[in-house]
Amino acid sequence: MKDIVQIEIDKAKELLSQNATFVDVRDPRSYEAAHIPGASRLSDENLEEFIEKSDKKKPVVVYCYRGNASQGGAAYLMEQGFEEVYSLIGGFEGWKMKEKIES
Repeated sequence: MKDIVQIEIDKAKELLSQNATFVDVRDPRSYEAAHIPGASRLSDENLEEFIEKSDKKKPVVVYCYRGNASQGGAAYLMEQGFEEVYSLIGGFEGWKMKEKIES
């Protein structure tokens, strides 16, 4: 099995601009409060449908709160045949901090 590739926020932003798929594995409340633009919330309820309907050749960036749980999510998607999967270092909290700095 391939290692999980962790990426910095700048690389994730580059992938976002290239129309990569972003998935949020945080709880529903956190996702509803704020999430990366265009990201879909991935849960046990919609995971199977996501796997069936997604383009497995398209890059996928998985994020959670701080970058730990997303590694498990990324590994699972890799096992399901997704070819280019990344885990976001720092998670959504890191993304928010970077946005505040750049604003």
